[in-house]
Amino acid sequence: FFLLREVNTSRLMSWREKLLSHATEKITYTDLLIRIVAAALRRNPAVNASWQNGTVVRKNAIHIGLAAAMEDGLVVPVIHNADLLSVEQIAKARTDLVQRAHSGKLRPQDIENGTFTISNLGMYGVDAFNAIINSPQAAILAVGRISERVVPIKGKPSVQPMMTLSLSCDHRVLDGARGAQFLEIIAD
Repeated sequence: FFLLREVNTSRLMSWREKLLSHATEKITYTDLLIRIVAAALRRNPAVNASWQNGTVVRKNAIHIGLAAAMEDGLVVPVIHNADLLSVEQIAKARTDLVQRAHSGKLRPQDIENGTFTISNLGMYGVDAFNAIINSPQAAILAVGRISERVVPIKGKPSVQPMMTLSLSCDHRVLDGARGAQFLEIIAD
């Protein structure tokens, strides 16, 4: 099943600007989302799970896969122990993995043991989409672009930077209520 959530990205944008002012790495919105998702998975271990041999298996480590488009198709390099990394460490790992993916130099360990995946098509102008779960993981987060939209703020229309998040879940592992709670934590 799929869950959609519109998110005001004002705080996300401010956080990125603050980090960019003193970071040595280029910090992207994807880097921030990896950090947010890793923290949300730590708070919601039921989402950091998989369906294996007819049973739910919870994972202790948080390894975030990042869907990346390549000439020959899709590859999902993994940022291992993402919950233990700073945003700058995540940015460095992401940069390294994406560069090696594009040059065809990923190692087997670079694509192994992912426990959750993020797919961000915002940079291609995509507003919203539903991603297909990277089996045997329980869920994947699809991220659309940030665009200005008119939304109510304290009962009055206001132009705000908004993003659509879509969470695809394996219902054998994750029910709708837990998926919605997880998506709410990410949005908040």
